[in-house]
Amino acid sequence: MWRNVYYLDSITPADGTTLMLGWVFQPSFGLLNGTLYSAFHILGQKGLTQPELVIPTFVIMGLWQFGGAMLIYLAAIQNVPTTLYEAAKIDGANVLQQALNVTIPSITPVIFFNLILGIIGASQTFTPAYILTQGGPQYASYFYVFNIYQNAFTYISNMGYADALSWVLFIVMLLLTLGAFKSSHFWVHYEAPGEGK
Repeated sequence: MWRNVYYLDSITPADGTTLMLGWVFQPSFGLLNGTLYSAFHILGQKGLTQPELVIPTFVIMGLWQFGGAMLIYLAAIQNVPTTLYEAAKIDGANVLQQALNVTIPSITPVIFFNLILGIIGASQTFTPAYILTQGGPQYASYFYVFNIYQNAFTYISNMGYADALSWVLFIVMLLLTLGAFKSSHFWVHYEAPGEGK
């Protein structure tokens, strides 16, 4: 049941999820501020209307769609051989030591995979800015992809400029991905020597 609940957000359309979370974080009548005030008498934050709080609010909203990565992590953790845990227990490792010395090194390829997907996904943040803030307040959520959209479809004469911006985004994503691949040789552990290189 919990796997279904956590994964449900991954198959929900992004615009519906954004509208729902926009209602949760709405400054005047949002669910979060209403709950904080009614339960603890704390005045809520205006996360979508204050420039310094927009990005942290979007980060919290982004955590909502962690279901896909969660399933990949779950599959990786279940795939760690139990013999490694048994050997660690015989050597006297406690639960924390098993997690640090067995689980995490065993799932570093999956951590690396989710890191690459996270870098690419974070650079393409568009829907919350378009639906909830339109790039505001004071351009605090005027993301790069939103700028490309504005130049391509709002200012029709700037289609060439939007195309150039898209190529710059592609090159930056390529460089970040290549950098992640270069750094992976130092911290990603594969089962067989030379595997994955």
